[in-house]
Amino acid sequence: MSSHRQRLSPPEAKKVPFLMEIFGDKRLDNYHWLRDAGRDPDVQRYLELENKYAESIMSETNGYEFALFNELKARFKEDDISVPVRVGSHYYYQRRYLSKDYVQYCRRFIPNNEAPPSVYDIMPTGPDDPPEEVIIDEEVIKYKNSLENYRITAFKVSPNNKLVAFRENCGTVCVIDSETGAPAEKPIQGCLEFEWAGDEAFLYTRRNAIAEPQVWFHKLGEEQSKDTCLYRTREDLFDLTLEASESKKFLFVKSKTRVTGFVYYFDVSRPETLRFLPPWHLGIDMFVSHRGNQFFIRRSDGEFRSDVLTCPVDNTFETTVLIPHRERVRVEEVRLFADHIAVYELEEGLPKISTYCLPPVGEPLKTLQGGRTVDIFKSELCISRIHGIRDSQFSSSILRICFYTMRMPFSAYDYDMNTGISVLKKKETILGGFDESNYVTESKRAYASDGEEIPISIVYRKNRVKLDGSDPLVLFGYGSYGLGGVMILAVGFSWDGDCGPSSYSNSIASRLTILDRGIIFAIAHVRGGDEKGKQWHENGKLLNKRNTFTDFIACADYLIKSNYCSEDNLCIEGGSAGGMLIGAVLNMRPELFKVAVADVPSVDVLTTILFYPRKRDLEEWGDPRMEQFYFYIKSYSPVDNVKAQNYPNILVRTAYQDKLVPFYGPAKFVAKLRDMKTDDNLLLLKCRSDGGHRQMPGSVGRLRQQQQDAFKYTFILKALNMIHAPGSEQSRN
Repeated sequence: MSSHRQRLSPPEAKKVPFLMEIFGDKRLDNYHWLRDAGRDPDVQRYLELENKYAESIMSETNGYEFALFNELKARFKEDDISVPVRVGSHYYYQRRYLSKDYVQYCRRFIPNNEAPPSVYDIMPTGPDDPPEEVIIDEEVIKYKNSLENYRITAFKVSPNNKLVAFRENCGTVCVIDSETGAPAEKPIQGCLEFEWAGDEAFLYTRRNAIAEPQVWFHKLGEEQSKDTCLYRTREDLFDLTLEASESKKFLFVKSKTRVTGFVYYFDVSRPETLRFLPPWHLGIDMFVSHRGNQFFIRRSDGEFRSDVLTCPVDNTFETTVLIPHRERVRVEEVRLFADHIAVYELEEGLPKISTYCLPPVGEPLKTLQGGRTVDIFKSELCISRIHGIRDSQFSSSILRICFYTMRMPFSAYDYDMNTGISVLKKKETILGGFDESNYVTESKRAYASDGEEIPISIVYRKNRVKLDGSDPLVLFGYGSYGLGGVMILAVGFSWDGDCGPSSYSNSIASRLTILDRGIIFAIAHVRGGDEKGKQWHENGKLLNKRNTFTDFIACADYLIKSNYCSEDNLCIEGGSAGGMLIGAVLNMRPELFKVAVADVPSVDVLTTILFYPRKRDLEEWGDPRMEQFYFYIKSYSPVDNVKAQNYPNILVRTAYQDKLVPFYGPAKFVAKLRDMKTDDNLLLLKCRSDGGHRQMPGSVGRLRQQQQDAFKYTFILKALNMIHAPGSEQSRN
């Protein structure tokens, strides 16, 4: 252990009364001044005091924290690449280094690229094979341009394989020669998304000065000022997204909210305008693909209904149902190939992928018959995604499938849709003797007060737990925006191209730190997510939002009654909207929990929406400028419900630069807790000066994230009294 610093006293934030009144209801906020960071120097001083206090409390375990950091770091390869994707005559992939925060975008030439692709193909890397070409090195660009934080957020190869377009995190799209790396175009500014429209043009989305979403057409070689605006929406509840068809012959522009969406299509061969794609119905979301003379449309509504239709390109009203709606089955994704269609479904919440042969282009297609089910899934607790090999591979029979489980790191398979043969292309490497067979996953159900079944996913290490109530357990939750807990753990993983190295594998490797110490990990799949379909989301939003919190409490009660843990060793964790979940249940049932961790938590919900009403918040929580929503949101808003009672040990982490959930919400929550709670348990606030919301809690890069994980786990183990003298801890091998 390192030498101890003298413990500081907990900071006391000053109180500056700020009275708010609406609908005859008065709220007194003593910490509203924390919003005035630019004008009140006391804000920065208070944050510094909180950080120093947290450092003083954790200083006695600095040595242990550093050992955990080294343990986490040792689980990762120094040099790793994503799964190579074949595009024309090259394999494209990303290379990452453990000691660096930045990515290299690379490719290798395929000597026999005229041969049809096979699941047995391997990227040649021998000394006599074509060398690796580094197309873009993020680190080189960062230092060349003296940028503090640089990221490439999209990387797309032109259909003819001659150009590469990439979007920088500042919103600039650059086009370079794929052979030489030389600029092939002046940068295009202010882009949100973009897609190639043939080899000599692309479409991009942007917002104008009053934040209206727009779609623009840019032809290579012309000034951006001459670009054509193809579409704009003046409805501030709508966003625009772009997607290219697998055939690369059409682009689709979707104007959407969280509850509905309608689609326009853009014919690459006739780039004059966007055309509306009917049929459209309010409350129905649409996802469109193209093959031959047909569009394929996947539809889903606000409940659990989904189906797949086709229609002729020249008569979109003439639809044929290929896959009808079935009870308890939801079509998640469809991938088209020249001769096949692959369908990813959730059946009773479990993944299923089926492939079907398609008739030659031009022949009638009335139904799908003779499908083949992919049989590579060996765990019921897995997430999977279809990743179709793209560009020139549209004519191939190879389907790429990426998946992972709570105990298995990211894996990618190539699956031959003609033969049913699958070949593992990559399994994420976790060093340190990791063996997935040492871990057990379970699926359980808790019952909410209204009788609804709430799924719980559980993982623990064999021979390290007793399952008699004495084992510590970390319960994770999210349940908002139609995103489930497992997907939130996978934030940062890109489904769109590289299939790894994934941050989900990082979280698996990170969790080994607690699993190997005999701590159980569980996810509460509460309402507000999408684990049971869109109705699961609907039943956990707006005037049903309290279901999210009571579901989580029901899961905690179940785990205690089933002897997975007890009130003396149950820890809870959540981030962003999941941090709001943590704050809400702490106010509702604080006696259930021993430790709570809230990362970038949205805890000042009511005041934030009243002062800054954003469409995503209005759609998810409701509009508190309406009386019914005001009092409902107030009933659970964590800052507004802190009371004089005992609370467990709490760690709150935020980022000063967080624009999505500003730091002052978490800071107000901690200040009010300090003033009102009646216990002597730990309460720490950590506010980072770098990073933002999605780099929870404010850091970028794998090494920094591992440092944050080491701090979090040290706090949890400290609160559980599980930090022992060196040599006294049980073996973790």
